Amino acid sequence: MTPELLLAFAGYAFATSITPGPNNVMLLASGANFGLDRSLPHMAGINLGFGAMVLAIGLGAEALFAAFPALDIVLRLAGGGYLLWLAWRIANAAPPETAGRSAPRPLSFLGAAAFQWVNPKAWLMAMGAVTAYLPATAEGWPWLAVLVALFMLVNAPCLAVWTVAGTAVSRLLGRSIRFRIFNLAMALLLCLSLLPMVLE
Repeated sequence: MTPELLLAFAGYAFATSITPGPNNVMLLASGANFGLDRSLPHMAGINLGFGAMVLAIGLGAEALFAAFPALDIVLRLAGGGYLLWLAWRIANAAPPETAGRSAPRPLSFLGAAAFQWVNPKAWLMAMGAVTAYLPATAEGWPWLAVLVALFMLVNAPCLAVWTVAGTAVSRLLGRSIRFRIFNLAMALLLCLSLLPMVLE
């Protein structure tokens, strides 16, 4: 893999990681509601879960979809249902200063990692990375490891940007009513992220 191809792939990884999508919307909401420290497991789960997805697709997981087309429908339904449930949780989250002992908690490491497998944008990003940048040769395994590591390296600060932006937003929101409006807006954005999957 040439330096030019690596640079092009890094650009692809950055462009796809920094743009809005379900993960970034959830991290924005998590940063606002729980702060950076409590959102770190969520961020790590996204990064490692997505890296595992790129690795699996590079090793041939996409062949399962060719062999079993119904898997695509199952993943879409599971992903759509999970996104709607997360949107409901965000919409009903109480502001941090008013939340009691039963307040919602940030998405866990395992929850965030598992979510990647039903996240439509994550699938598109991973499939695009493998099909466009992985050399179609018998020596592809080392390059697959490089792609996974580089994608995770680029992805991590992009996730941090959205989470830190959420913490900054929380300082501006101040009163409970503003937090409520913000959470409703984040829930709506999460629901809207389903449109590409529904309209495809």
